[in-house]
Amino acid sequence: MTKLIRFGISMHEDLLQKFDGIVARKGYSNRSEAIRDLIRDELVEKEWETEGEEVAGTITLVYDHHSKGLSHMLLEQQHEYHDLILTSTHVHLDHHNCLEVLIIKGRAAEAKKVAEKLISIKGVKHGKLTFASTGRGLK
Repeated sequence: MTKLIRFGISMHEDLLQKFDGIVARKGYSNRSEAIRDLIRDELVEKEWETEGEEVAGTITLVYDHHSKGLSHMLLEQQHEYHDLILTSTHVHLDHHNCLEVLIIKGRAAEAKKVAEKLISIKGVKHGKLTFASTGRGLK
């Protein structure tokens, strides 16, 4: 089991007040947990910078399913990367627009590549790759 270490941080009062506002707004029980989350976020970002690192995340797509051939193109790309895409959820936002969320896990370089391919398909109105972690390197 790892040891919990205590350390101090010095900062300007106005910066601390702003941080305390974030702590309260987000519902953290204390500053320490908020700081730990900030550090974890940075560590996850670093994971994604290492091409061979195994990462997890989501690809979110919004598109008009009436766009000619778009659904077929999206499915073709998803099948090409079936080993990276764990699952997907598809919802109808209205008569034309769909929201699709793909949960992915694999090497960072491949995850970025599939996200770029899907997001850049003509007819996709909005797409976003959201970084997450497998959690293995985080405490």
